[in-house]
Amino acid sequence: MSFGDPNNPYGQQPQAPQGQPGYGYPQQAPQGVPPQGGYAYPQQQAPQGYPGYPGGPGGYPGAPMEMPGLVKTARVLLFVVGGLQLIIGLLALLGGAALSSTDTGTAGAVAGGVVIALGLFLLAIGVLAIVLGAKFAKGGNGVRITTIVYASLSILGSFFNFANTSANGGSGAAGGVISLAIGALILAAMVTAPGSAWFKRPRF
Repeated sequence: MSFGDPNNPYGQQPQAPQGQPGYGYPQQAPQGVPPQGGYAYPQQQAPQGYPGYPGGPGGYPGAPMEMPGLVKTARVLLFVVGGLQLIIGLLALLGGAALSSTDTGTAGAVAGGVVIALGLFLLAIGVLAIVLGAKFAKGGNGVRITTIVYASLSILGSFFNFANTSANGGSGAAGGVISLAIGALILAAMVTAPGSAWFKRPRF
């Protein structure tokens, strides 16, 4: 039995002529020379992650940004204050309706109308506060600007409360202080750099 016998399955296989592509697995070409002939899958590049958000946990690429602590506090305050405003607004509506229905003439009707208007205003801003707090998770810069307006109105209301307290001999000053502190904290959460970055973060 000869190794050169073409009928011998264990014999030496004929070499491909020089310059012609071979069959089977492609041969590795020398460095700097593109591979000639053969079949090979193109190399795949590793996927690139999204750039990390500012303040992302650990600074890892693509890590979602976490809501800053001051923004979380402002969100809780919006829920609490909004709920209180809804309750007070409903009580004002009931009180205004009762005052208007009493047999006190025009003065009672006017006073009842003023109380009802105040109750409707409190209901409106209470709903606004709760809606804003609910949108903190996914809302954009529009939510931030509306919250700034809400906080500014709260601060102005506290100043009005202080003026009313001075006219009435000092009663109700605690309410003005609380309203001022809450409004200032919510406003600070919106204008500081972490709060601004949270509402301006990229969304995919």
